[in-house]
Amino acid sequence: MNREVSDVIIIGAGPAGAAAGAMLARNGYQVTIIEKQHFPRFSIGESLLPQCMSFLKEAGLEPLIHDAAEQLGFQYKDGATFQKLDSYTSFDFEKKFSAGPFETYQVKRADFDHLLAKGAAQFGADIRFGHTVEKVDVESEMPILDVRNEQGELYQLQGKFLLDASGFARVLPRLLDLERPSCFPSRKSFFTHIKDNIQCEQFDRNKILITVHPDSPDIWLWLIPFSDGTASIGVVGKEAQFCENLSERETLKKFVYSAPNLAYLLKNAEWLNDVNSIKGYSADVTHLSGKNYALLGNAGEFLDPVFSSGVTIALKSASLISPLVVKHLEGEHVDFENEFEVPLRKGVDCFKTFVTAWYSAEFQDIIFYDEQDPSVKSMICSILAGYAWDEKNPYVAQSERRLKVLVDLCRM
Repeated sequence: MNREVSDVIIIGAGPAGAAAGAMLARNGYQVTIIEKQHFPRFSIGESLLPQCMSFLKEAGLEPLIHDAAEQLGFQYKDGATFQKLDSYTSFDFEKKFSAGPFETYQVKRADFDHLLAKGAAQFGADIRFGHTVEKVDVESEMPILDVRNEQGELYQLQGKFLLDASGFARVLPRLLDLERPSCFPSRKSFFTHIKDNIQCEQFDRNKILITVHPDSPDIWLWLIPFSDGTASIGVVGKEAQFCENLSERETLKKFVYSAPNLAYLLKNAEWLNDVNSIKGYSADVTHLSGKNYALLGNAGEFLDPVFSSGVTIALKSASLISPLVVKHLEGEHVDFENEFEVPLRKGVDCFKTFVTAWYSAEFQDIIFYDEQDPSVKSMICSILAGYAWDEKNPYVAQSERRLKVLVDLCRM
C-alpha cells in the first residue's frame, strides 16, 4: 500500500481543522487535511461569538470573513436577546466585562466553513475532500492512517502529529474507544433555513433571539437572522417532548407557531427548505490528547447549542494546540495534558455550568430578573460573548459558586 508522509495530519476541514491547518501551514509545516465531505455543505451552529474573531485573526483568516460577509449574507452581530412569554432581556456585547472584540457575525455555515478551508489552502494546507479515514494507528512512533479516496483506492498517510477535528463524526474517539457518556440528557433538535419576511421594526437583526417555549422551560427555540432576508430557525428539547407521528417540518412549525413572539415575527415566513433533525449530539471523551495526537472542538466534547459555544470551543482548541504542536515538531517536550487539555476544559466547564443552569431554569431566573445589577450583567455578558477563559471574570473563575449565589439572590 502506498504511504505518504506529512508533518501534521488533520482529520476534518471544519472551523477547528481549517484554523489549526492555517496556523501550522503559516509556520512552514506540511499540513494534510482529510475531509470526508465536499464543501460547501450544510451545517448548524451559525451564530458566532465575538471571542471567535480573536482566534480567526490569530489564524490569519479574519480578513476573509470581513471581505466576504456582504456577498455571502453574513449578518453583523453585536449581542443576544432572550424572551419568555412577556419577559424580554437583551445583552449588548459592547458592555461586556472582558477585553476583546464585541462584534462578530451570524453566518451560513456552508459558506463560512468553505471560506475558512479555502483560506487554510491558500496558506499551503493540502485539503483532500472526499477522502475517508478507515483506520488509525497511534502506537507507532508517528501516527499512521489508512485513508480511502473517492475512487475506492486505499492509501496510508503518516504524520509526526495527528489532530482530530472531525466534529460530530468523532473519528478518533470511535476508532480508539475514547468515548464516554455526556453529563447532559439526550436531546433532539429540528432546524431549517427560511425566508423570514420579518416586518417588525422593533426586531433587532443584529442579535440572535432565544425563545423559551411557553409549555416548558427546558424547550427553547433559536432565530438567527442573516443579512439577505433569510434566517436559521430551530427548536431543542428532549426526545420524549416531540411527537413521533409528526414529520420534521410539522414538528418544527408546531413549536415555532405556539410561541407567541415567534408566531408574530414569522407570520409571513416562507418555508422553502427541508427541515433537518439531529439527536443525542452531546458527547464527551476520556481524554483530549495522547503522545502524538489531540482532539479539537466537537471531536472531543460537545455541550449544547443554547449559547452558541461550539465554534468558539473549536477555534479555542485550535489556538491552544497549534503552538504546542510547533514545539513538539521542534523537538521540545510538551505536556499536552497540562498545557492543552486542562486550560481548554476550564472554559468548557464554565460553559457547562451555564448550560446546566439554563435547563434547570436557574439561569433563566437570572437573565429575566427585573432588577439586574449592571456590573454583574457585564460579567455574564462576557461569557455569552465567548470569553469563558477570562479568569479575571469571577463568573469564570468560580462559575458554579457565583452562579448559585446569584440564583439564590434572584429567587429571594
